[in-house]
Amino acid sequence: MPEGHTIHRLAREYAARFTGTAPRVTSPQGKFSDAAALLDRTALTATEAHGKHLFLGFRDADWVHIHLGLFGKVGFGDGPASPPADTVRLRLAHESAYADLRGPTTCALITDDEKRAVHARLGPDPLREDADPAAAHRRISRSRTTIAALLMDQAVVAGVGNVYRAEVLFRHGIDPYRAGRDITPAEWDALWADLAALMREGVRNNRIDTVRPEHTPEAMGRPPRVDDHGGEVYVYRRAARPCHVCGTEIRTAGLAARNLFWCPGCQRR
Repeated sequence: MPEGHTIHRLAREYAARFTGTAPRVTSPQGKFSDAAALLDRTALTATEAHGKHLFLGFRDADWVHIHLGLFGKVGFGDGPASPPADTVRLRLAHESAYADLRGPTTCALITDDEKRAVHARLGPDPLREDADPAAAHRRISRSRTTIAALLMDQAVVAGVGNVYRAEVLFRHGIDPYRAGRDITPAEWDALWADLAALMREGVRNNRIDTVRPEHTPEAMGRPPRVDDHGGEVYVYRRAARPCHVCGTEIRTAGLAARNLFWCPGCQRR
């Protein structure tokens, strides 16, 4: 599932290509046809991301709420657009650009009130200017749940996925099985600041890189990582390989239906 930086990139791309235009809005697949007909040739006025949720604003109070889920994808292209495939849930198009949405978990036309309800159930997003990290820490500091599980709970922190979760805990030497209530305010402030910085880099570069300069392939004389997620990382998907820092074998285990990765040498309880 795409992590939050990807959704923020999509919001920017939709804005760059369609804000201020009145695009054709269609649903070749047919599952969004009624809503598409209501929005066709109306002005796209805003785009917004919160965690893994994308919002496209039309007119004054109409919003398309998109959650990509595990299989959703958005493809952008320059116009004129070729005929769409019948798997496209939502197409926006004008003479110089188009965007095709396929396979989302959610693609729904919602009101302002419904949009506010989505925001209300999400935790603070490190990439949003209105984020309140203290609100996240209040929930974390009262919880016996592991910090690894809490970071993946979108009601606690929005936008963090499996890669950022594993990597930020490694970067701060925090055992993923520590209870949330054992994370000190200073530790949380450092985690939050690092998440915000790493995720901003993810938006900028369209990949997740988490290794510090002294641990890059060039600095260490090692081969670059080869993985469909791209980017240089410390522990994510590196199970049974030596840690770049201490040489200990990276471990993996299931936690909250996802694979957890950590270094028992660098992340001691």
